[in-house]
Amino acid sequence: MKTQGSKSRLETVEPVGKRVLIRKDQDKKETKGGIQLPDSVEIPVLTGRIVAISTQVENDEDYSIRQYDRILFNPKHAIPVDFEADNQLFVVPVEDVVAVFRKEE
Repeated sequence: MKTQGSKSRLETVEPVGKRVLIRKDQDKKETKGGIQLPDSVEIPVLTGRIVAISTQVENDEDYSIRQYDRILFNPKHAIPVDFEADNQLFVVPVEDVVAVFRKEE
């Protein structure tokens, strides 16, 4: 059994294959009109930010997504990552990324 030294290593999550790591946006608790929703009611949010991209996706010219892009994704195949309690992280197949939000420059 090895004991930990005084230096702790930073643990990271890196997607493999044709996958991306997404931080899901927070669920809405209020409508655009300002109506507060009870805790039992949530409007499902299918948007998030790309935290990490697998090397395979990064090197594939068919995918124009980059780290920190805000995206719309299909959550059907999303795998939750129990990594940080305050973040909702998911590993998602790149095929389930259906749109990228871009600002015109």
